[in-house]
Amino acid sequence: MSHCRTLGGMVTTQVGTGETAVGNRGTTARIVLLASVPAMFLATSSAPTPLYSVYARSWGVSAAATSVVFGAYALALLSALLVLGRISDHLGRRAVICSTLVVQVAAMLVFAAAEGLGALLVARVLQGLSTGTGLAAVGAALLDIDARRGRIANSAAPGIGTGIGALGSAVLIAAGAPRPTRLVYLVCAVVLLVQIAAVSRWSDSTPRRPGAISSLRPGLHAPRRIRALIGAAVPVLFAVWAVSGLFGAFGPRLATQLTGSSSPVLGALPIALVGAVAPVVTFSTGRLGARRSLVYGILGLLAAVGLTAQALWLGHMWLLLAGAAVAGAGFGFGLRGGMDLVLPAVDESERAGTMALLYTASYVGFGVPAIAAGVVQQATGNLTATALGYLAVLAALAVTAAGVLRRTRAPEGTTT
Repeated sequence: MSHCRTLGGMVTTQVGTGETAVGNRGTTARIVLLASVPAMFLATSSAPTPLYSVYARSWGVSAAATSVVFGAYALALLSALLVLGRISDHLGRRAVICSTLVVQVAAMLVFAAAEGLGALLVARVLQGLSTGTGLAAVGAALLDIDARRGRIANSAAPGIGTGIGALGSAVLIAAGAPRPTRLVYLVCAVVLLVQIAAVSRWSDSTPRRPGAISSLRPGLHAPRRIRALIGAAVPVLFAVWAVSGLFGAFGPRLATQLTGSSSPVLGALPIALVGAVAPVVTFSTGRLGARRSLVYGILGLLAAVGLTAQALWLGHMWLLLAGAAVAGAGFGFGLRGGMDLVLPAVDESERAGTMALLYTASYVGFGVPAIAAGVVQQATGNLTATALGYLAVLAALAVTAAGVLRRTRAPEGTTT
């Protein structure tokens, strides 16, 4: 409730605490709603992983074919980020987010109806295009609503979604759910439809701007004044997403090798732990400076590499899980630090393009090492040697990121 009173001829307005509380609750609700969208995108992305063993038994899908399917997803996602990453700056956030959710539903329906590898490829391409476009638009929308809490939500959502998708799919399989290759995707489709209904009711305050066609020119766009900050953040983002790619791509096979069990839940635990620990770190490290968070992310990555290497040498599953948990901490620190370093210096009209750039670096880190390692493992047939080689690459990435971060100084006037 607001009250007006006169002081020395001036009319002043006092806003009651009730209105402020209602406004805060409304803002929080919008942030939670929008943060659920990238979380769901990442959940639908990781949900197929435990199902590949089912596809292998039913259709004879090989590990090489699985790599091709994942590669199609990654290529489509990166293409969307490069071409459509800035489109929400011109068409409005809500329109783009709703459109990507509709395409995501279509992908789920193709997955559910799939009877072979071709349909999986189509579904993955649709999913990649939707996710790439949607991540940039939602990330910018969260910053539009509340810059500080938007950065936190952007940092927390990927881990939450990845963990829920992989573990939820695995639990349905282990529980003997009927036709899991359909049920998993139909459940996802229902959640996405609820999100479409909710987002369509959200009032989008982002003005439409001319230049939508010119924004489709492929490329990454960074304002000159923040390129030094991006240069410091990108190597860390690349590295921490690469360690997530390790547990996503090789976690199930490493778990089977270490335990002799083909339990889908056990196979999903490593990537689920990464996803569970990362948002906890994100929410609990608000007082750390961005650079310190990036340093902790690098240290977490190195510790995870050491623990995972020990797990492979000694043959202990608990060490693999410990490595995944520490990797999750490094992921949380690194992603939060990268967001906090770069995004405060970005203007409203630059948010979608900058989010697209950060996600491009992240997904190149997530996809390229995992795909390359999959090719090596398929050629050699040696899972342990391939995983150890992957860990060596991760260690080199961490050292490189630390060197770049040490040499980079923040531009005058930025807070890090």
